[in-house]
Amino acid sequence: MRASAQSKCCGCLDDREAGFSLIELLVVVAIILIIAAIAIPNLLRSRQAANQAAAVANVRTITTAAVSYWVTYSNGYPPSLAALGGTVVPATCKQAILIDEVIATAPGQENGYQYAYAGEQGNLANPPPGCTPGFNGYVVSAVPLVVGTTGLISYCSTEPGIIHYDTAGGAIADGPTCAALPTL
Repeated sequence: MRASAQSKCCGCLDDREAGFSLIELLVVVAIILIIAAIAIPNLLRSRQAANQAAAVANVRTITTAAVSYWVTYSNGYPPSLAALGGTVVPATCKQAILIDEVIATAPGQENGYQYAYAGEQGNLANPPPGCTPGFNGYVVSAVPLVVGTTGLISYCSTEPGIIHYDTAGGAIADGPTCAALPTL
């Protein structure tokens, strides 16, 4: 009788004990939802911060490229973002290959930001042969595609090379508007 009692208890589970109860599954699901509710807003904030950092870097790159364009081609500041981009080798004053082609090509969007470039202070008086006349000044801006989602702050720069920011995330119309904003 003793042997039969051991074999009956050893390793055998009742149907009631085989698996998880509904309460246990609901508790696990609730824990997962709480963790997700904590993690998702942090993920979105970190994505916005990354987009904003990329926008500042791109504005700085465009500013540096504009000065390089002036020095290399003696054509003033470039006539457009497209003149700073390009893929044709060797580089020319119409396709200088100084910035990322994604930004140089319309609509000029990358990492949740819209990039814009405008020449100011009139055209250069005597452009080199074959070049579209460059400008004596410029303003470049980076504006979030969706304020609050892709970024919170817009950025701009003019020919002194100082980067300014607008915490409202709005478009920057011209050089004087840009220069009136706080600097980084």
